Amino acid sequence: MHAANLRRGYFLGLTAYIIWGLFPLYFKAIQSVPALEIIVHRVLWSALFGGVLLMLWKHPGWWRELRQHPQRLAILALSGSLIALNWLTYVWAVNSGRMLEASLGYYINPLVNVLLGMLLLGERLRRLQWLAVGLALAGVAQQVWQVGSLPWVSLVLALTFGFYGLIRKKAPVAALPGLVVETWMLVPVALGWLLLHPNAVSAEPGFYTTSEALWLMAAGPVTLVPLVCFNAAARHLPYTTLGFLQYLAPTLVLLQAVWLFDEHLSPSTLVAFMFIWAGLALYSVDIWLNLRKR
Repeated sequence: MHAANLRRGYFLGLTAYIIWGLFPLYFKAIQSVPALEIIVHRVLWSALFGGVLLMLWKHPGWWRELRQHPQRLAILALSGSLIALNWLTYVWAVNSGRMLEASLGYYINPLVNVLLGMLLLGERLRRLQWLAVGLALAGVAQQVWQVGSLPWVSLVLALTFGFYGLIRKKAPVAALPGLVVETWMLVPVALGWLLLHPNAVSAEPGFYTTSEALWLMAAGPVTLVPLVCFNAAARHLPYTTLGFLQYLAPTLVLLQAVWLFDEHLSPSTLVAFMFIWAGLALYSVDIWLNLRKR
């Protein structure tokens, strides 16, 4: 893989994960709106913003290719459903005071990516990468033990995003057109939900004079910008590497949970996170050494 493409992939991946790591600040601003209703608006405004962006950022022939290969629409329907479930679980966790569980989910997700990369894509790890995986796995095991039961929120987040990234990496559809089609395929479901819930918070006429309405409208760019970066990064980086970059986002979520929103972080949980951070540091060193060789 060309070094320039790797650098571009790292930049795009870091951009996506930093934005995702700051998402709790966004969702806390609209926590008066139920999680499912937030997702409905996220779909609608993402579809609108994505359509405008696609008209400005030309991708010649993308619609013709989809018509010629209708099976790709089925693939995008599957990936769209996975990302919608991921969105719903994450928003609910953040606004229900379960940000540490959400953080754990995105710490587990890179291990899911590593597993999928090895089992389904034939990727192999170098020695330092194996050691990094071992450290991260020890930290995640400690976290699971701390939770005391099956952490279903964490597992849903990890598995849905892991398989979403795998599908989008292998799908022969450009990042932005694919995202636009994913969201537009969810629009009928979102509109149907609004029609069936006339008493929803956002259905009240006075709602659109509030700041929450502006935050909901911002869901389009807030959603699509990091996803475009992520999907582009997935085309330039090994899937295992992309997975380890993801540790940046849950670390930011963890820091916000403890410092801004007063969720309790016990000393034993801190030890688990230190294992994970050590694994990330080691993996980063391996990436840097490999880049220098290239």
